[in-house]
Formats: sequence, C-alpha cells, structure tokens
Amino acid sequence: MRTLRFLLQKEFRQIFRDPSILRVIFMMPVMQLLILPWAADYEIKNIRVIIVDNDHSAYSRQLISKITASSYFLLEDYSPSYDQALKRIEAGRADIILQIPLDFEKNLVKENESTLFMSVNAINGVKANLGSAYLGSIIQDYNREARLKWIQLPRFNPETTIEVTSSNWFNPLMSYKFFMVPGILVLLITLVGANLAALNIVKEKEIGTIEQINVTPIRKYHFILGKLIPFWLLGLLVLTLGMLIARFAYGIIPVGSLLVIYGFSAVYLLAVLGLGLLISTFTHTQQQAMLISFFMMMVFILLGGLYTPIESMPVWAKWIAAINPVAYFIEVIRMVMLKGSAFADISRHLLIMCCFALVLNTWAVFSYKKRS
Repeated sequence: MRTLRFLLQKEFRQIFRDPSILRVIFMMPVMQLLILPWAADYEIKNIRVIIVDNDHSAYSRQLISKITASSYFLLEDYSPSYDQALKRIEAGRADIILQIPLDFEKNLVKENESTLFMSVNAINGVKANLGSAYLGSIIQDYNREARLKWIQLPRFNPETTIEVTSSNWFNPLMSYKFFMVPGILVLLITLVGANLAALNIVKEKEIGTIEQINVTPIRKYHFILGKLIPFWLLGLLVLTLGMLIARFAYGIIPVGSLLVIYGFSAVYLLAVLGLGLLISTFTHTQQQAMLISFFMMMVFILLGGLYTPIESMPVWAKWIAAINPVAYFIEVIRMVMLKGSAFADISRHLLIMCCFALVLNTWAVFSYKKRS
C-alpha cells in the first residue's frame, strides 16, 4: 500500500503540474456541453418551400395557409410556374416545390381525390427526407380535416373515422436536449479517460522516467493501478461537472438514482481507462497513442447509438456495437436519467461492463513489460 500511495502522489503531482492536461480535463467538457447540444440538433427547421398554385381556389389557399403556419417551413416564393420554381431549386435557394394542379378543388369535391406534386432538393438527404415527411404530414392532416367537414354536410358519408391520441413517456415535451445531453456527457468522459490514459505510459517512455521505474521493485499491477486511479477519480469529477451543467444549463434532473449513475460510471471508467492503458503499453510515442486512441474512439462514438439508432444499423455494425462499451453506457445513462431505471434494470449492462473492465485491465497488466 505504501508503494501505491507514493505512485499516486507522483501521478497527481505530474497531472497538476501540466496546465494542458487540466485544460483538457475541465475546460473541454464545459465548452462542449454548452455548445454541442445547441449545434447538434436532429430537428430540421426553416425548410424553404415554393408553392406553385395552378388552381387559385379556396381549398388551395387553405392548404397553403396551413403549410406556411407551420414553424418548419418558410415560404420562399409563390411561383407562377413550375419551371421558374425549379430554377430556384437548381440555384440552391429552395428545398421543396409543391405544385397544386388545376381543378384541385373541383376534383377533391366531386371525385373525392386529387393529386399534388412534390419536388425535393435531395442533395442534403436528411433535410430532404424530413422536409418531405413534414410536408406529407401537414397534407394528410389537411385531408383529414376536409373529409370530416364533408361528412357533416347533408351528403352524409357513413365512413368511419378513428381519432388517435398519444402520450410521450419519459420525455413528455420531446425535448431534443434531454435526449442528447446524456449521450454527449458519455462521449466527454470517454475522450478524457481513454486519451489521457493512452498518453500516460507513453509520456514516461518519451521523457525516460520509465527506465527508472522499471529498475525499482514496483510490481506491474501496482504500476498500472498508480496510472489508472488518478484518471478514474478525475473521470468521476468530470461526470459531476457535466451533471451540474446538465442541471443548471438545460434543466435536466435525473429521474433515477445518482448512485446508479455513479456506480455504473465507476465500472465504465475502469474499462475505458484499461483500454487507454493497453494502447499505451503497445505504443512508443504520444503521436502513435493519440492516433490509435482517436481511431478507436471515432468507431466507438459513431457506432454507439448517439447519432444513429443501433437497431437501424446493418448486422456487421450491430456486432461491433455489441463489443462497444460506449453503446452500453449511452443506453444506461438515458435509461437512468430519463426513465428512472435501477440497478436491477441495468444488471445485464453492468455485468458486461465488468467483463470489459476485467479483461482490458488484466491485458494491460500482462502487456506491460519491465525492462532493466
């Protein structure tokens, strides 16, 4: 224990002597948590739409009013012809053209059907898909209202209507930040833990102090623990800082227990730090360690379920996600913060994370070779 205590004192002094490490540990999480949730937003707004109304009827005007009243659309132009509207699409000044045909009202009233034409600028695939889906939803809603109005007319139509009511569980206001901030917090803890741990042993190699440590009677597991424990404590400190920002900047108060969050985070940090230390034992320069850890973290982040649901990924990506510790932590922190899950609900995730921590840290201990 005395040997471990001396190693911990050395590591903490080394960390707090380097102002660049302190900036990475404290300033980076604060800045990213305050910026990323506002910038990385799944919602698409201000979709520029051009209306080509060839009917100029009361029904077409009602449809146009319903579209422009939506907060998702901006009426870019009220064009007299489709060709003129298409030129604005080609110039990148519009996203969607909605063409209302001649006799739109007549066909709708007499034939009970009519056709609208939608032309979408699909260079930005995400904006095209969401924009066309939003517009299609507004048109369906307009169609439902029109049909209900016809049923109330003397020309009674016995068609059955079904009204659907919905309730949003765990995130009633469908706030994007409530969904995104916990996931971003996981990424920050991962980056701080894995990158700094990966650079730790390599830095000792570059400045030559590793040789002095190797000739001492320090055991390998003492050396790894001395490298792991300081960043484990700093990782929990970063988590605390992130939770405070989530509460006071975004109003996110965990529904579940903080004990569950910190308990799983403690095991997760052991796994991530073990991975960083493992990388550090196989590399010889800080540049090598940074490149390898950056590559692995990018794969883990992109396949972690933060930006794309794992269920929608191909089979090979799901297999990678199954050995991705980031994916488990993102799922757990959302379950606890939004749903109020307890240890019993995350027992499978906790068991898998314990296996990650045990395997990676054991591997790091056996991979570190003392050279005299």
